[in-house]
Amino acid sequence: MTAATPTLQGKTCMITGASSGIGRATALALARMGAQLVLVCRNRERGEATVAELIEEAGSHRIELMLADLSSQSAIRKLASEYLAKGQPLHVLVNNAGAINLRRSVTEDGIETVFAVNHLAYFLLTLLLLDRLKASAPARIVNVTSEGHRFARMNFDDLGGEREYAGFRIYCQSKLANLLFTYELARRLIGSGVTVNAVHPGTVATGLGHNNAAWVRILARMFGLFFRTPEQGAATSVHLASSPDVVGINGKYFADCQEKSSSSASHNLADAKRLWEVSTRMTGLAHWA
Repeated sequence: MTAATPTLQGKTCMITGASSGIGRATALALARMGAQLVLVCRNRERGEATVAELIEEAGSHRIELMLADLSSQSAIRKLASEYLAKGQPLHVLVNNAGAINLRRSVTEDGIETVFAVNHLAYFLLTLLLLDRLKASAPARIVNVTSEGHRFARMNFDDLGGEREYAGFRIYCQSKLANLLFTYELARRLIGSGVTVNAVHPGTVATGLGHNNAAWVRILARMFGLFFRTPEQGAATSVHLASSPDVVGINGKYFADCQEKSSSSASHNLADAKRLWEVSTRMTGLAHWA
């Protein structure tokens, strides 16, 4: 007997970085399961085109677009405020948007861009929406990370690479931060009806780092012999967002739809607590410290 296809009828799911790649593939799969989708995109034209395409491909009109540049904390706060004002429930949050930069840049908040997008955006958006997730429980948070975390240690004395910038190291550090955040949040969510897990999608042929072709080659050599399709890369995110097999599973790391071990550095309790405290200061969420 084959397992029944998961259904998300009556469930609302928000996906960041949803206009292309893994985010778009995740959105399409969840729409086909009947979810009400909120696609968070940076560019209006690309976002509207994605919504139109998904409506046609999934045969669902329960898809809406919200705009936000996730490198901007004011934009994230506006996104969360506008969503909360709708009064809609939120059953699944997929933090998917990411960045890789060969050269160092800073955001409008004065924060190194990769750390801002890959970690602080997850942190800020999740905590701003957490009460709504709790009110909608059972609810799930899915954080997209990478096997690149295994090459990293947290350098709290130079998180943004201001003294010495190495793009691959900064990227891997941000992916380690995803896991430290996931595990620390999971400990804080026990008994809340909300779970949080992290996922490695594999090395996927997406637009991520399209302006840094060397990074695509490096990641391909390190993490796989060939690129996965966005659909293959999205499979584990979709699994964590929808499968009845992971009900109640909290604070775990998944790849290929299976739980797996992450690096010892990702389980460093002192680093997790320190990162949480640093992140609350950098995002102005001191009451969450």
